[in-house]
Amino acid sequence: MIIAKNLKKSFGDFHAVNGIDLEVKKGECFGLLGPNGAGKSTFINMTYGTVRRTGGELTVFGFDPNNQSREIKSRLGVVTQDNALDESLTVLENMQIYCAFIGVPKSERTKRIDELLEYMNLAHKRDALIQTLSGGMKRRLVFVRALLGKPELLILDEPTTGLDPAVRHLLWGKVRELHQNGTTIVLTTHYMHEAEVLCDRLVILNQGTVAAEGSPQKMILDHAPGYVGIFNLNDVDKIKKIISTSDSYIFHEDASGLYLRTQTLSDLTAFHSDHGLLPLQIRPSNLEDVFLKLTGKELAIDA
Repeated sequence: MIIAKNLKKSFGDFHAVNGIDLEVKKGECFGLLGPNGAGKSTFINMTYGTVRRTGGELTVFGFDPNNQSREIKSRLGVVTQDNALDESLTVLENMQIYCAFIGVPKSERTKRIDELLEYMNLAHKRDALIQTLSGGMKRRLVFVRALLGKPELLILDEPTTGLDPAVRHLLWGKVRELHQNGTTIVLTTHYMHEAEVLCDRLVILNQGTVAAEGSPQKMILDHAPGYVGIFNLNDVDKIKKIISTSDSYIFHEDASGLYLRTQTLSDLTAFHSDHGLLPLQIRPSNLEDVFLKLTGKELAIDA
């Protein structure tokens, strides 16, 4: 569906994408993770021709987005980071305008809009002004807009940032349904759990290059196996002193706490009982631990 070979994009002396190779297969949900500035948005923008690549090869549906972006855009839908809805118009008016923009036949527009509003639990807001909608409703409406053209490829660019857990889980359910019905999905997200839940396969980008690739489970096993204890920041000196005499622990410290990873759960509980250090939380390793190991950065949304 998408093939990139030695793909590059530079802005002056800054290499936003620096020679990446990746392939998105038909029917999969593929994740793009990485800190801000890693190249995620640049890659997304290159796939549909908004940004022209500096070097390498890139095809989407077999087309080159540098000179065949119209053919690509007719077959994909995009949930953008910004809602970009006309606040002075109603839900129906916004969707009708977009239908006209993408060439949905006039005779089909109302039916298609109504079906998708029902699908996203927004039918009761059909005639409401955009400015009266909650943030979660606006986000769901952007999904409706992205689906109006019946896309083969759906790009979700940080689709749930800033949403409460209830709306986020509702959207996860809809994404799973679309995936199960054969839609190919590319997801960029700052939420590691979101990527674990939704993605068949993913890459972590760092400084414009691919740091790791694979299924979420394989990446955890390869890069951060074991269990993690999260400790109070006040225990930092004691923990550092203990681990300085052993190679059995992987330690990470940031503003949110102290993270100590061990190979087994028994190693972690022994650390707790032997040294009288009570963890705030004990959990299996996850994608967040992989991310921190490979990038050395916190996944800050607003950085």
